[in-house]
Amino acid sequence: MKPPIPTRQYAPGSPKPGLTRPLTSEERRRAQRVLLRVSVRIRLAGKTQAIEGATHTVSATGGLIVLSEALPQGTKLTIENITTQKKVEAHVPRPPQYSSEGSLVPIEFSAPAPNFWNVFFPPVIN
Repeated sequence: MKPPIPTRQYAPGSPKPGLTRPLTSEERRRAQRVLLRVSVRIRLAGKTQAIEGATHTVSATGGLIVLSEALPQGTKLTIENITTQKKVEAHVPRPPQYSSEGSLVPIEFSAPAPNFWNVFFPPVIN
């Protein structure tokens, strides 16, 4: 009979070496992103002129909006889903990116609004 192979003991709940790795950006995400084109209207505090745009990607916590002009990080706004006429308060959490379509402005809702885009989001699995 062979002698038993010694095994290392690990603290309860601690990960075993080799099984730890940094989370990927997809695993860190708070909500699933969905490619969806929705017409939106952006209103900035103190301005009467609305900015028309369309979404690039959406989630229950915000989205990436294609606009003709960039909005600086920290801008507070109201976004309206033109199709459903729903409105929600939001802000710009990061500087915009630029593409051939226009400025890609990230927006984050003040509170999660999973029904704002009128689409079902699958649950996040971590």
